[in-house]
Amino acid sequence: MSKRVGIIGAGVSGLAAIWCCLEEGLEPTCFERSNDVGGLWKFSDHTEEGRASIYQSVFTNSSKEMMCFPDFPYPDDYPNYMHHSKLQEYIKTFAQKKDLLRYIQFETLVSSIKKCTSFLVTGQWVVVTEKDGKQESTIFDAVMICSGHHVYPNLPTDSFPGLDRFRGNYLHSRDYKNPEAFKGKRVLVIGLENSGSDIAVELSRLATQVIISTRSGSWVMSRVWDDGYPWDMVSLRKEPVFNDELPSHILCGIVSIKPSVKEFTETSAVFEDGTVFEAINSVIFATGYDYSYPFLDETIMKSRNNEVTLFKGIFPPLMEKPTLAVIGLVQSLGAAIPTADLQARWAAKVFASRWEKMGKKLKWFGQSQTLQTDYITYMDELGSFIGAKPNIPWLFLTDPRLALEVYFGPCSPYQFRLMGPGKWDGARNAILTQWNRTVKPTRTRVVSEAQRPYPFYNMLKMLSFPLLLLAATLTFY
Repeated sequence: MSKRVGIIGAGVSGLAAIWCCLEEGLEPTCFERSNDVGGLWKFSDHTEEGRASIYQSVFTNSSKEMMCFPDFPYPDDYPNYMHHSKLQEYIKTFAQKKDLLRYIQFETLVSSIKKCTSFLVTGQWVVVTEKDGKQESTIFDAVMICSGHHVYPNLPTDSFPGLDRFRGNYLHSRDYKNPEAFKGKRVLVIGLENSGSDIAVELSRLATQVIISTRSGSWVMSRVWDDGYPWDMVSLRKEPVFNDELPSHILCGIVSIKPSVKEFTETSAVFEDGTVFEAINSVIFATGYDYSYPFLDETIMKSRNNEVTLFKGIFPPLMEKPTLAVIGLVQSLGAAIPTADLQARWAAKVFASRWEKMGKKLKWFGQSQTLQTDYITYMDELGSFIGAKPNIPWLFLTDPRLALEVYFGPCSPYQFRLMGPGKWDGARNAILTQWNRTVKPTRTRVVSEAQRPYPFYNMLKMLSFPLLLLAATLTFY
């Protein structure tokens, strides 16, 4: 009899979890509180309690080849960076093509998840759900929590003296939808990450003045890199803020940058450098999110100070049975979809066949880990656990062309479906044609053949200079 797995949330993490459970022969049931898949990417013009939320103008910061489900590439004509509506279209298509919708119970709220009385023996959980005013309890052999981390806004009002006297209005970026309400206003945006930068630039087109307050600053970079290629396909990490317009807006004085706010008065903000922003109408806090699971007992998983007690960002440690996994909570410095896919594949494999072995291993670890981690290192580590990390030496022996593309090319999601569990027959072709799909949406007129990046040859050119310098030195001395 198949093991039953309860899945909380039908966003990208939840859909990955459903698909990975099916691959392992498990029986998934997903509970989604809204009426559609997509989670964060399902836009609503009003903020709903307990649901992730985005603003109308959101575009992705990861390019399409780096943020797809590993066995489901985007159509060739999709833009490299997508409006949220385009990404939602892709997510729905994935769910339909993989026949995942029949495993989802929509408009169903999960009110609690508790261990069964026989948990020490069975590792089972009781999931209590509510729908149409009716409550139902279901026993599952394992549970995957896939509700994400963009649900409960971090609004640090206690950190800003005088805010209680401020006569203007303030809100979290989660409640921001579009700039119309701020036309002709003087707006202070607190926070210089991606959402704060996007909102500030958008507001500057209608507001009278916009100032960004930042505690430590940030590197601001364009999504487009050399020769028009996406930044995250050419470089190895995605750490800075991505905004194509903010630098020019700062140079033109449309948006100003200030240090941290020292205090608020009734109508203004006083910054740490002593300058003052007068007659403020609105303050927008782009200050991130807290991590909370109100349906789960705090003794099972507790988070504080942006740290969470999870083994490899997935399993609560020191549990008698490893039958609870958190998918999509870790913020790797890369795309969320392939990260969630690898997490779900590992968790599904643990649920399917390795409970006791994994349970013993979890007891060796279990210290808190920061929620942010390096993307490539993390993906390689998860891939190693399930035998899905590419074997580069073997590839060089059996398929040199593919090996060069994997080793010197971008760490795209397809390479983790080349071998091992969940192997996808189309992975090789997807890797060899990823650059073609990247340039396809930009080739809207007849032009000469695009010149794709060649990291290997660029590295040789870099190494040739010191060799030439050494040769010249030896020649003359």
